[in-house]
Amino acid sequence: MVHVYNCHPFASQQIVQVEQEPGLVCCGGGVLFVVAAGGCKVEAYSVEQEGCPFICRFSTMGTVKSIQHSKIGDYLVTIEEKNSATYLRAYTNWRYQAEGKARVGVRLLGHLLRGVSVQSGVQMEIIEIPLSERPVAMACCSVTGDLLVGCENTLVLFALRRQNQQSLVRVALCGGYVAVHAELEVLVFKLDSSCEQNTLDESSDTKKSQCLLPSADFLVLQRHQELLGDRAKDCDIPVSIEKTGLEDSTGQYTLSYVLFRCVRFTPDFFQDCNVEETQLHSLQLYPLFTSNQSVSLVEPTCVFCFFSLPTAGYLYSLKGGVELLSAYQYPEKVLEAVLTDHLLHVITKNALQCFTVRCSAVAARIKDPYIDTTIKACPPCSMEVCALRMQLFIGLRSVCVYGRHVILLSTADTETPEEPERTTHRRETSSAGHGWNLYVVDTVSPLTLYQEMVEYSQRYVETNPQAQSLRHLLSEAHLLLRASLLQTPEQQGNIEGHPELEEALRQNCAQLGDCFSRGSQKDCHLALPYYRMSGLSVTDIIARNHPLPSSPHSYGPGFLFYLKHYLLEETEQILSQEAADEVIDIFSQSEPSQLVSVCASPPMINISPAQTLQVLKHLEATAGVSVPLTITMATMMLRLDDLPQYRQLMERHAEMLLVYGFIEEPRLLLHGGGGGQRTQIRSTALTRQLAKSQPGLLVAAMVALHENNKVQLEQAGHIFKELGCENCLQVDFWEAMLMASSQEAVIQELLFRLASVYIDRLTNTTSDTHPNEPHMNSCSHYGALYPWLTVLNPAQTTSSQHQEALYKLQSLLCGPSLSVGSVVPLMERLSEESLWGFSLHLLCTTRRGQYDSSIEKLLDRCPQAIIAYANHQLQDKHMVLWWQKLLPELCNRTRAATDNSILLAALKETLVVVAMETSPTEFLELMPDDGTAFYFLPHLLTCSQHHLLA
Repeated sequence: MVHVYNCHPFASQQIVQVEQEPGLVCCGGGVLFVVAAGGCKVEAYSVEQEGCPFICRFSTMGTVKSIQHSKIGDYLVTIEEKNSATYLRAYTNWRYQAEGKARVGVRLLGHLLRGVSVQSGVQMEIIEIPLSERPVAMACCSVTGDLLVGCENTLVLFALRRQNQQSLVRVALCGGYVAVHAELEVLVFKLDSSCEQNTLDESSDTKKSQCLLPSADFLVLQRHQELLGDRAKDCDIPVSIEKTGLEDSTGQYTLSYVLFRCVRFTPDFFQDCNVEETQLHSLQLYPLFTSNQSVSLVEPTCVFCFFSLPTAGYLYSLKGGVELLSAYQYPEKVLEAVLTDHLLHVITKNALQCFTVRCSAVAARIKDPYIDTTIKACPPCSMEVCALRMQLFIGLRSVCVYGRHVILLSTADTETPEEPERTTHRRETSSAGHGWNLYVVDTVSPLTLYQEMVEYSQRYVETNPQAQSLRHLLSEAHLLLRASLLQTPEQQGNIEGHPELEEALRQNCAQLGDCFSRGSQKDCHLALPYYRMSGLSVTDIIARNHPLPSSPHSYGPGFLFYLKHYLLEETEQILSQEAADEVIDIFSQSEPSQLVSVCASPPMINISPAQTLQVLKHLEATAGVSVPLTITMATMMLRLDDLPQYRQLMERHAEMLLVYGFIEEPRLLLHGGGGGQRTQIRSTALTRQLAKSQPGLLVAAMVALHENNKVQLEQAGHIFKELGCENCLQVDFWEAMLMASSQEAVIQELLFRLASVYIDRLTNTTSDTHPNEPHMNSCSHYGALYPWLTVLNPAQTTSSQHQEALYKLQSLLCGPSLSVGSVVPLMERLSEESLWGFSLHLLCTTRRGQYDSSIEKLLDRCPQAIIAYANHQLQDKHMVLWWQKLLPELCNRTRAATDNSILLAALKETLVVVAMETSPTEFLELMPDDGTAFYFLPHLLTCSQHHLLA
């Protein structure tokens, strides 16, 4: 279906003062080329200057049957007939004819003129291009300037080469895409080149390669068929590449099928119409560049393929997957059609009409990956097209477009096959200078057309604000603006500057937001991205969505969707009390179940607590009691400084239920963050009150929020720092987290942080910590203190905080989880002068497996603990250290000591263990040879008896 809107896309028109009747016209490079009917002269007129002034005139070598201009290289190419033969010729440097330089050179393709400097460009050149078959059609690539010639069975591709380019990436028409159509079929394929082409001169000296089609006609299908992508090779039209390059041509090409479409299914074919009336025409490959592209980039953002039947046109997108964007249904027979960024221009026998296009919708999605999210939006590529107001003419024959200039050729008495007798009359009229005209019609600027569309849309607003046509028209206006904003600076020319276009786009987004805010539930979510793109404040959007007089308590689903998302997201925009109270009123009428989330939202911090409390009490009376609702009511009481009522409400539920309530609505405790590690996060008034009155509940809630991915460690640390209790509640939080977490990375981070805190408390004589019950008995990461530590630990002479930190650090070092290597650098802050300091260092060396040095240190500092140490540490694979390390050390130290009672006691205990674990022979080898063997004889006897029993 095609929508029709009475918007006029044309601003003005002027008649080109051509002396003779035009036969053919084409446009490019700001110039209109006119070929006299049946003649051999080409006239050039400027379409960029008022009145389309004459530029120059030059002769061709034969009667021109077809003419094309290439913007790249600024050359004309013609198909000419002379003496019943058909020729293909290229005309370069033709602008020199405007300077009165009549010299013209003629040369064969690949052969330079002798005695003439090609680079100087001192004369116009006509290049003969030999072909083995008769040329029937041609096209110039708007990306590279390459020339594609269609013969009866062959496509020949000529590559433009330039000397002033360093390295030009070799591409075919429109980035490598080649399209060809027969009477009722279209085939698009892509050529990929694997080499770079060297350059010659600006005069389009070329290199050619052939794509050979079979000698037979295209396969005739009896029904509609559309094959996309790789499936297009099933069309049974084989295409092969035959390289016929000149000189040192080394280009290698690969071919891939893109699109095949058979359009024999058209209804016109079966309605008393001949084949000619159902033939395809206006085949066009159209590239689109966008403003974010590099100047040196030659590959377009998008490539589109358009072709038309007399009653229908088809627009495909080729890059990033082949897709049919639009199917145009014409109200009457169309003769030609031309695609541009903004519009599709079509001509019938007596009218010029414009249709909207979807090129900008495709380009916007390629340019911006966030275009179809809650952040941004754009009308869909599949949206139905619309037709704008017609401009009437008489006897239109052809159309071409340059920028905002539409060039039309009209003849009032066109000869038709049914009326050959009118030929004489037509020629007489033409010779008299009557019956034909050449028009240049200027389209209005996109911004002007947009404004007319907006004015047109007001009719729907007044009659039916929810009309589908209103939304469609505003979407068309949106795409019109996007097409202008996507254009490169070179394309924009005299188009209004970006600020005006961007402001218009914001206004349009606001209007589309209004449409979707009151629309159906199906697409109401689009109100959110469009309102975001409008730049309006939430207060402005609320004002735009006041209920209609017909339904004073009804808000659109799209508006509520927008408002909920706005309040759920973390934003710095704080609502005034008046606006916040209005939001409470909106949700109390429309979605009371969302009131808790609304009240907890950061932008709602200015709500009136007394008024909100009444709304919440009414909600509780109708919906029942819930923990989040109770906490929200308690928060309102807190803001009213009613602490007794606050405590009464908080005591309604057990602590664990309150924790679940915070999990359900974290923003009762925390504002900001949004789950990000580095996002700023803030405490609420309730958080600050819990820190003073219920710190245990606060710690439990923070642990639960972390375990449910509602807050990160760094964010929790920021909250405790903000509360001024980073050295007490934060440590309690880490210790509680250590019990709750199952993530190894989190556990190691917590262990390191806690070890750092305990070391810091041990090194500081003054501390603002508070005594807390250790978690050693309830957390597996804290280990039971090794028995030998009881000898080293001091009596209760230090502060309780110091004692608690010592026990916890020792417990961590005795536990299974702490990586000792990570805390060794921190331990350097602790002195070994005290026994408790020595105990911590000894724990580290022991955990690192340094038993030899640990035994020596312990014998030096506290020998009374050596047996306890050995009994605990020297077991299993370390048992050998009893006789290899400990026994020799005790023997040596006992002999050297003056008061050796402690060492002797340790030696006796050691001998008991050695006697039990070694054989008599091994024991004898351990006995010293200094004459004290009698001391060891009882133990030798024990060893022998034990060995006999074993």
